[in-house]
Amino acid sequence: MMATPSRSSVQAELFDLMGKLSGIKVVDLSLFLPGPMLTMMMADHGAEVIKVEPPAGDPARDMEPVEAGQSVWFRNLNRGKQGIALDLKSDKGRDRLWALLADADVMIEGFRPGVMKRLGFDYDAVAAKNPRIVYCSISAFGQEGEMAHHPAHDLAVQALSGFLSVNDGPDGMPVVPGVPSADMAAGLNGLSAVLMALLGREKTGRGDYVDIAMYDSMLPWCAHIAGEAIRGGQSPTSQAQRSLGGAAFYNVYETLDGKHVVLGAREVKFAKVLLTALDRLDLLPLAEMEAGAPQKPLIEFLRSTFATKSRDQWVQWFSDKDVAFSPVLDFREALDQDFVRERGLRVEANDSHQIAPAFRFQSEEDWQPSDAPDLLK
Repeated sequence: MMATPSRSSVQAELFDLMGKLSGIKVVDLSLFLPGPMLTMMMADHGAEVIKVEPPAGDPARDMEPVEAGQSVWFRNLNRGKQGIALDLKSDKGRDRLWALLADADVMIEGFRPGVMKRLGFDYDAVAAKNPRIVYCSISAFGQEGEMAHHPAHDLAVQALSGFLSVNDGPDGMPVVPGVPSADMAAGLNGLSAVLMALLGREKTGRGDYVDIAMYDSMLPWCAHIAGEAIRGGQSPTSQAQRSLGGAAFYNVYETLDGKHVVLGAREVKFAKVLLTALDRLDLLPLAEMEAGAPQKPLIEFLRSTFATKSRDQWVQWFSDKDVAFSPVLDFREALDQDFVRERGLRVEANDSHQIAPAFRFQSEEDWQPSDAPDLLK
């Protein structure tokens, strides 16, 4: 006779089918990138996310390019959510928000410090009515201190945190980063903190307040490049730093066709393989020297070598060699790679394209994208 599954095991199976965060209600008042990314990751794994937007909507809704009637940006940061427009300066809008918060587990907001208090929805006010809520504020520089009210997006935060100083070319001129790292770091830290607070609530029965600053989130990422500055010494410079362009085997090289390739690992074993194949094992001691001037002759050799073939010829040449080598691809090339399809990282559904979640659980079914919300008023 077949055993009947216990209630707990059936609940566990249903939980996995619905997602790890099934039963968690999130009220999201954030716009643009950090907050919406945080709540999208929660929605991807089963949380009920209600996106509260101003009457005109999240500005990301209208940012080109558009696919299936919505911004690709907006769809890839707000899928799986419900959307509602509320005027929080009106009694009706505030009443509707209070109704949403009455049984919410999480509230996310990304206004400038002080705005939520003026509107009557700061943490103390919300927690007084819903003590179990986990309330997360995301800002550039935190809720208190001399920089709290300074306006800033990602670029300014990267500039003030020191990262832009090493995002430079050979001429030392900083350039606009290709990745909004401060935004992304805040979203990831915010997600981690919210989940920790939800776990803590299981023990105490009370929620908590989380102050996430983009600056605070970005700064720890400098540990591997700015150790000397952290301990009170000089700041790193790219051309003398092993991870920033001063090492031959952690560098970018131009190819014959004007494209680029990289050597992306510093272990001497990879240098030995490559220099043996190039019949220049005599240069191996240079790969073990300090970054900067001592490695310059090796960098120059590799620069002239890579200039002799096209990028794709080098890809073929390296195919049978155990070297940390990669071609520099544009996004079209990157997204069209076979392994992107194999891992299901770019999904086409509902007449639109989505980048799949990075989190994967063995117990859950293959992820399928949900629609982004229309704006309900």
